[in-house]
Amino acid sequence: MPSAPSPCIQITQAAGFSADFLLVLITTLSSGMVVSHPRRKNVIVCRPQAAFVCIGDEILSGRTRDSNLSYLGDWLNRQGIDLAEARVVADDKAAIVDAVNALRAHYDYVFTSGGIGATHDDITAASIAGAFDLELIEDERALSMLFANYANRGGVNEARRRMARMPKGADLIRGERVGAPGFVVENVYVMAGVPGIFRAMLNSLADRLSGGQVWRSHSLEAHCGETTLALDLTRVQQANQQIKIGSYPKYNAERGHYTQLVFRGPDQQAIDNAVGQAMEFLHRLEVVFVDLGADNASGQVV
Repeated sequence: MPSAPSPCIQITQAAGFSADFLLVLITTLSSGMVVSHPRRKNVIVCRPQAAFVCIGDEILSGRTRDSNLSYLGDWLNRQGIDLAEARVVADDKAAIVDAVNALRAHYDYVFTSGGIGATHDDITAASIAGAFDLELIEDERALSMLFANYANRGGVNEARRRMARMPKGADLIRGERVGAPGFVVENVYVMAGVPGIFRAMLNSLADRLSGGQVWRSHSLEAHCGETTLALDLTRVQQANQQIKIGSYPKYNAERGHYTQLVFRGPDQQAIDNAVGQAMEFLHRLEVVFVDLGADNASGQVV
């Protein structure tokens, strides 16, 4: 099936916008512009939307801590793509099929991690084949990569051959120092769970994805709990609907309670306006704060 339109288009259609307005909305998706409408104040035009499926019993049991989600969210934002949903599922074919089918119908891109190795519980390839009703095959291109990778490491045995299995017709995901590939079926990108390999595979996709405008960001650090700021911060957000404002409470024994405020959006002037308004109420509340300035592309909180 073709990838579904971004949720913003679906929501906009359901809300009864005119055909002319929808045309303007769709043609400005890649720019991240704010579109005005006579019955609405401001509409933040969506960038392409993505979802993530983290697969593995070891994640759910707590034995392994996942680090791929945070890397993926940051990386996608740099491509102009929003990570809108994430799920963690067990090494269970029905659970994987259900999650992938639900998400691929709703989002532009779906990324998975885990379950494409050589052991008995690596069932992601078979599950993705089931989700698309495709034959699971041993891919000759993938097998060639394995023979090259294991030429001086004991060769390709029966277990290692399992890493060449994928749905018929899938495209390969390679990557720097990746010995066994991931694969792509339509809008679903299937990658390894090992963080270093996951990142290498993901980095190889930069030229294969279509993103929108990369958002800018700015951060402040207020030396108080976020409840002190909540009412004023809500007013700033309501007055600046072109951007998103995040509030992240922190605590450590040395510093006590403090809050990091992150202002994100496509319009630098709108960010600057909101930051200025936030500084004004922080001064009025006599809250000590630090201007952390512009962040990286994702507005990652440090």
